Amino acid sequence: MWKQSRLSLGVLCALAWTAPMFAHHGSGISYDMEHLWTTKATVTEFKYANPHPWLEFDRVNDKGEKEHWTAELITNPTFLLRAGWTKARSLEALKPGTVVELTLGTARVGGLNGCIRTIRSETGELLLRWEERIRGAQATITGKIGGRRIKAIMYAP
Repeated sequence: MWKQSRLSLGVLCALAWTAPMFAHHGSGISYDMEHLWTTKATVTEFKYANPHPWLEFDRVNDKGEKEHWTAELITNPTFLLRAGWTKARSLEALKPGTVVELTLGTARVGGLNGCIRTIRSETGELLLRWEERIRGAQATITGKIGGRRIKAIMYAP
């Protein structure tokens, strides 16, 4: 009896310890990434946070009405940092009032929420692009560090 209780307790502890690993959502589950759309947007706030940075923005819909959206970036701060996009640089590039072009998938539950796959500056410069592959995914972030153009690519199996 005691051995069964200890075994059960051990199994419960192992499950509780591994639960956070399975708690993270997949972008394809939470967002409709099969029907991406592009919009011109004005940044109202950028949050450089784990597990995904968030961008709040305003856009004008087809009826001419202003909408306030919240969307997460498909990548994470660690990858942004590796590509030279520090928190300070990201906050400066995406400060309130900045006009960008976004390509995103809408949340499957509806509302004004989404997942950003591509960000372009008002001048058309590619800031973030995420490409899915048959065997994994690739994220590409471009930028400049010390006047030198860089391109960082991250592959996920």
